[in-house]
Amino acid sequence: MKILVTGVAGFIGMFTARALLERGDEVIGIDNLNDYYDVNLKMARLAQLAGYPKFRFIKLDIADNAALSAFFAQERFERVVHLAAQAGVRYSLENPQAYVESNLAGFVNVLEGCRNAHVEHLVYASSSSVYGGNTKLPYSEQDMVDTPVSLYAATKKANELMAHTYSHLFGLPTTGLRFFTVYGPWGRPDMAYFKFTKAISEGKPIDVYNHGDMRRDFTYIDDIVEGVVRVLDLAKTEKSTPYRVFNIGNHASVNLLDFIKVIEDALSRLAEKRLLPMQDGDVVATYADIEALQASVGFSPSTSVEVGIKRFVDWYQEYYKN
Repeated sequence: MKILVTGVAGFIGMFTARALLERGDEVIGIDNLNDYYDVNLKMARLAQLAGYPKFRFIKLDIADNAALSAFFAQERFERVVHLAAQAGVRYSLENPQAYVESNLAGFVNVLEGCRNAHVEHLVYASSSSVYGGNTKLPYSEQDMVDTPVSLYAATKKANELMAHTYSHLFGLPTTGLRFFTVYGPWGRPDMAYFKFTKAISEGKPIDVYNHGDMRRDFTYIDDIVEGVVRVLDLAKTEKSTPYRVFNIGNHASVNLLDFIKVIEDALSRLAEKRLLPMQDGDVVATYADIEALQASVGFSPSTSVEVGIKRFVDWYQEYYKN
């Protein structure tokens, strides 16, 4: 198939593109290469894809409607994996406009491109953050998601509503994936596990919010990508149900202090912890109910936190040579 991957220089984008290329698909990747975090890391990810003859990269911003429309008209994709977005809960407190441009206007532009090009299936990134103030665990797709606690979360909920509209009005098959704390090699430097590893390696203290009384459903990148690819193929057999939303997580909620201990063990160094209050926009716990995804595509994550963090730390030490 000919597949578009947006945000291809991103963490999940690079690994998804590689998995599709490995199975023989033609992949065209776009990214605006913004400087939200180190652009050199994004370029290094792209270098991992450069050797595949069926891969092309085009620098393009999804917020540029005219350019994106022309791009869709020219390329005629069969499937689209939309992962480009302004990420980060905390950054949305500082720069809300970036989220409006990328996550709202940019998402509409992608929907319009898919509609006009008669794309067979759009799979897009939602987030566990849509569950916001929910306290019932594990989070289920059947739960109400009307209490976002950050602008980032609100934009991801808005994406699901927009996708539903396009599925309903135009018959565009769309599937939203609510990602739960994705981690692994080549990950995002703004994520806690990356910050912890960097600080502990450098002998610096780490900031531990809510005094460590937090839990997260940490999901390893390989498990995530397998789920994304399986969902992308759903359109082959389920065209009668054009709109879906799935949780995609590890179905295990790990205490933050236990998670830090895993990083300490992988680094063979102890962390100096600064215990701090809860941050605005954050939630105490995440935990994914993945029964729906298991039933639909046989999704079954298999990577333990101990294995996944060891792989990340090995990559980190090699990439940064420390």
